[in-house]
Amino acid sequence: MLSNLFNPRSIAVIGASQDQKKVGHAVLNNLIRFNYQGALYPVNPSAGDILGRKACAGITEIGEPVDLAVIAIPAKFVLDSLRQCAAAGIKAAIILSAGFKEAGAQGTLLEEELKTVCSQTGIRVLGPNCLGLINTANSMNATFAAGMLPKGRIAFFSQSGALGIAILDWAIGNEIGFSSFVSLGNKADISEIDCIRYFAQDDNTDIILGYIEDVVSGEQFLKAASAATKQKPIVLLKSGGTEAGARAASSHTGALAGSDTAFNAAFRQSGVIRASGVEELFDTALTFSGRKLPKGNRLLIVTNAGGPGILAADTAERLGIKLPQLTKETAEDLRPKLPPSASVFNPVDLIGDATSERYAVALEAGAKDPNVDGMLVILTPQAMTDVDATAGHVLRVSQATDKPVLASFMGALRVKNAVEQFKRASLPNFSYPETAVRAFKKLVDYAAIRDLQEDEVYRGWHNEEAVQDLIDSLLNRGITQVGEEEAMALLSYYGFTFPKRGLARTSREAGALASRIGFPVVMKISSPEILHKTDVGGVRVGVKSAGEAEEAFLDITTNARRSMPNAFIKGVMVYEMVRGGKEVILGVTVDRTFGPMVMFGLGGIYVEVLKDVAFRIAPVTRREALAMVNEIRTVALLKGARGEKPADLDAIADTIVRLSVLVTDFPEIQELDINPLVVMERGAVALDARIIFRHWEGSKASRTAART
Repeated sequence: MLSNLFNPRSIAVIGASQDQKKVGHAVLNNLIRFNYQGALYPVNPSAGDILGRKACAGITEIGEPVDLAVIAIPAKFVLDSLRQCAAAGIKAAIILSAGFKEAGAQGTLLEEELKTVCSQTGIRVLGPNCLGLINTANSMNATFAAGMLPKGRIAFFSQSGALGIAILDWAIGNEIGFSSFVSLGNKADISEIDCIRYFAQDDNTDIILGYIEDVVSGEQFLKAASAATKQKPIVLLKSGGTEAGARAASSHTGALAGSDTAFNAAFRQSGVIRASGVEELFDTALTFSGRKLPKGNRLLIVTNAGGPGILAADTAERLGIKLPQLTKETAEDLRPKLPPSASVFNPVDLIGDATSERYAVALEAGAKDPNVDGMLVILTPQAMTDVDATAGHVLRVSQATDKPVLASFMGALRVKNAVEQFKRASLPNFSYPETAVRAFKKLVDYAAIRDLQEDEVYRGWHNEEAVQDLIDSLLNRGITQVGEEEAMALLSYYGFTFPKRGLARTSREAGALASRIGFPVVMKISSPEILHKTDVGGVRVGVKSAGEAEEAFLDITTNARRSMPNAFIKGVMVYEMVRGGKEVILGVTVDRTFGPMVMFGLGGIYVEVLKDVAFRIAPVTRREALAMVNEIRTVALLKGARGEKPADLDAIADTIVRLSVLVTDFPEIQELDINPLVVMERGAVALDARIIFRHWEGSKASRTAART
C-alpha cells in the first residue's frame, strides 16, 4: 500500500526555498495555502524561515517522524538525499527534480542508481521528473501547479507532466471533482500499476482515469487492471498508437501486429476502457459519475425534437444498443397524458412544445417499465421550453430510480443553469445525443465485464517434454525457422490435427505414397531452407494418379534446385487433400510489453486483403477465444452465409486455446502462423504451419510464467 505517499501525517520539503521562482517554494506554499493538516518541515541548509516555518538544515535535524519527503533539488544531489531519507525511516518520497533518463545517457545512469537505492532501502518513490501529487481528501497539494482541484471521486494519474498541468487547469475551470491526481514522471519506482492497485482500494475513489505512454510490466498490468475493473471502471488514454518505424516482421501475424494492437488486446481482456482523446477521457468519467449501471442494453430515448432523437436512434442501432418499445400497459397509461401528435414509441417524441410536466410523466413511465434498462433525455431549448423545470424533473426521477439516466440538453446559453444542476448532482449531460448513446454503450460494456465470472484457461492434452526436446534439437543445430514438417510435428504434441502425410525421397515413392493416402493429394517440396514453397514452384495441388504424382515429384524438385541450387532438399511431402470447409488463420507474435499475442482471422487471401483479425494476450481463456471468433467483421461467412453450412466455431476456439497454452509454455516461440486452418462442420484440420524461434535462457520451471 502507498498510505505514506497519499496520506502522510508529516511531510518534509527538501529544497524548500524563499525564492518564489523555485519549485521548492511553490510546493511548500501549496501545502500551506490549501490547508494540509499534517506537520510540515522545510529543509534547506541556507534558509532560516520559509513562509513562516523554521527551516531545518537536513533531514536528521527534524527530530520527529516523517512519512513523506518531497525532493526539489538538483538531480546530482538527489541520491544522497534519498539515502538520508531512508536512513531516517521515511517510507515514501516524491522526486520533482529533472535531470534523469529524460536528460540523456548520464541521467539514465543516475536513474538506474536511484532504482537501486529504492530496491535496497524499500523506500517508495514517485518520479523523478514529475509534477507531484494531490489528494483532495486530506487537502494535500504536493505539486508545483498553480491551483487546487475540487473534491470529487475521480482519481487521475498521468505519465506526462505537461498534460497533467493542462488537465488540472481544465478540471479547476470546469469544477470537475477529483479524489487524487498523480504525476508519474519517469516511473523509476511507482508506476501506473501501483496507482491502479491503490485506487482500486481507495474509499474516496469511484473512477480511475489515466494517461500513459507505456507500461512497465505487461503481465503485472493485466493482473492489476483485471482485478481493479471488477470493482471500479478504469478509463485510459494511451498515446503512441501509430508505432512509426515498426519492425519488419517475418510472419503474417507479426506484420499485422503492433504495439497498439497489444494494448488494445490487453485493455479488452482486463476490462479497461480506452479513450481516444482527452475529451472522451473525461466524457467517459462523466458517464460513470452517476454510479449506476444498466442491467441490460435497452435504452429509452425521450426527446422534444425529432431530428436529435433520430440521430440518437441511428447511433444506438450502429452500436447494438436496443431501443425497446414500452410495455402495452405503460403505453396505454402514458398515451392520454400526452398530445395526440406525440409518439409513445421509442424514441418517445414529446414534440416541440413539450412542457416540463410532459417530460416528467414520460420519464416516470420509463423508470417503472420493465423493458427499459436506462434512459436518455434529449432537450432542445425551444421558445416554450422550461429548461430549468425540466432539469428538475430529470434529477428527481434519476434520484428515485436505480436505472442510469443520461441527459443531452443541447445548446449553450439557455441550458447553462440546467447543465450546472446536472454537474452538481453528478448526472451525465452531453452536448450531443450521439455522444450520450456512446456513453450508454460504455456503461453496458462495463456492466457486462464486471459481472463476468472467472474463466479458467483450459489446457487439455499436451506433451510438453516432446516439444521441449524438439525445440532444443532445432536450436542446438542453429535452426531458428521451420516450415510445415517440423511445425506440424511440434503442433501435433498440443492436439492439433493435420492431414495424412508422408515424405517421398524418389518419384516412385511419391507415386506409391500418394496411392496409399488416397487421391487427390497435395505435394510440396521438403527443405529446411525453403519456407516459401510456392515462390520456387515447389507446390502441386490436386494430383489425381500415381503417374501424375511421379511426374509432379520430378517437376517440384527440378524447380526447387533451379531456384535455390544450394538448398538441401530432403524430398517431397505428400499430403491428403482436404476439401470443403472454411479457411482461417491462427498466429502468434511476441509483444515487447505483454509477451505472446494470439491472432485469429479468415485465412488465405482474406488475411492479406481484409486484415480482418482479432488479437489477445496469452494465455487466452475459452470465453476470450470465442469472443475473438465473433469479433471479426466477416464472422457471418463462418456462421454459414447464404445457405452455406456453418463452420465449427467451437473447434476454432479450442485451437486458439491450445495455441495460447503452447506459446505460454514455450517462450522460445517468437512467431508462428497456421495458415490455413480448415474448419469443417465438425472439427478443424491445419494444412500449413511455420514457426520462428528465439533462444531462451530461462529455466524449465520458469517457462510457463515467462514473459518478455
